[in-house]
Amino acid sequence: MERNILLTIEYDGSGFHGWQRQPEARTVQGELERVLSRVCGVPVTINGTSRTDAGVHALGQRASFKGDFGIPTDRLKLAANNLLAGGMNSQRGVGDIRIIAAEEVAEDFHARFSARGKMYRYIIRNCSDVDIFRRNYCYQVRQNLDTDAMKEAAGYIEGTHDFQCFQASGGQKKETTVRTIHNLCIRRESENVIIEVSGDGFLYNMVRIIAGTLTEVGLGKKDPKEVRAIIESRDRQKAGHTAPAEGLYLVEVYY
Repeated sequence: MERNILLTIEYDGSGFHGWQRQPEARTVQGELERVLSRVCGVPVTINGTSRTDAGVHALGQRASFKGDFGIPTDRLKLAANNLLAGGMNSQRGVGDIRIIAAEEVAEDFHARFSARGKMYRYIIRNCSDVDIFRRNYCYQVRQNLDTDAMKEAAGYIEGTHDFQCFQASGGQKKETTVRTIHNLCIRRESENVIIEVSGDGFLYNMVRIIAGTLTEVGLGKKDPKEVRAIIESRDRQKAGHTAPAEGLYLVEVYY
């Protein structure tokens, strides 16, 4: 009997060419499909909620797949994680992908099309010295960031707007660039400035461009009030730079 399985996945994106399966390139989707096909004994194709770019990390990516296979759902996570970590003979004990949960869902459920929203986190290490051991996990900005100015600018981004100015070229063409940002929170934790944003959907590189724009506000290169005009202009050239992929984490998917 065919089952529909929903996975919750975390991964370190440093060693991958992004989520989406690619020939001759190591991707998160490709690794998961390889392992799950072996565990289930049948070819498995998974559908992920977010096609994260190379270098982007995930704490709560979601993916679903259907199939008729013998392994119980509650054993699937354990078996797959063992292979993802290198198998029984591996000395590491953990790989760069881990399935957090596996559950059976309704037949008509789809990890991507059933999603109602997502939450992302962007981490900026705001310190005068760089840390080579964190270079794959944050955006390192050495000049001091004015988080009060960044918070003021964030207020103009929250709500429902046409966010074409925060869309990079090269992505899949969308029917509309109107999105709703439910919450955009900025806080400082020791040497880190944390940006958390949740919304009903995001355009290509949208979170990274928002992070880059807010960084420029924090550095005094843009006035917080400029952000309203930038959004109204719908002009990508007026927004800030695209912040590096390494600082971005997919935190949660809402259904």
